[in-house]
Amino acid sequence: MSTLLLKDCTGKKLGEVALSDKFAVSDKGAQAVHQAVITYQAHQHQGSANTQRKGEVAGSGKKPWKQKGLGRARAGYRQSPVWRGGGVAFGPHPRKVRKQVPRKVARLAFARAFGERAEAGQVMVLDAFQLAAPRTKDMCAMLKALEIKGKALLIMDTLDANVCLAARNLQDIEVVCASNVNTYQIVRYPQIVITKAGVEQLEQRMA
Repeated sequence: MSTLLLKDCTGKKLGEVALSDKFAVSDKGAQAVHQAVITYQAHQHQGSANTQRKGEVAGSGKKPWKQKGLGRARAGYRQSPVWRGGGVAFGPHPRKVRKQVPRKVARLAFARAFGERAEAGQVMVLDAFQLAAPRTKDMCAMLKALEIKGKALLIMDTLDANVCLAARNLQDIEVVCASNVNTYQIVRYPQIVITKAGVEQLEQRMA
């Protein structure tokens, strides 16, 4: 059973929090993490790009010029892909990119990703995470007190409006609820700040 460092919003150490053995899966799950990340990225594609085939381009079937006698190459219709304004030979068309990850595989991937962050000392637990006002300046001061630099993921048990608004202007900070955080977000951010109640929610997800 690994432990996580517990602090308050001022950066004062309060002790340690024990992490469930459900996240101790360092000997397996690497392929599951890869599969979960690839699936998440695939689902971000809209798949709405569309080009017209030669049969979809407006125009008649009349020959642009006669077959012989002009010294030009033969042409049968203006919708040909070799013509400017014609159809596209192998262009994209609307499609759905859908992948499925079994529930047990997704759970293993999340446990492996979060467990690696915890073992590397990249997970910090806060007893509470609240702001009196939705000010980005206050958020930056809190992150500085916690010695958070660069990209970080803030995981809360319940989303607080002030925290979400204060972090909205920070490009490297993302706020997410513990019930909705996914493997891609855990892998993407090298630093994770989570509330104590959020850790309990993650352990319930693994149960």
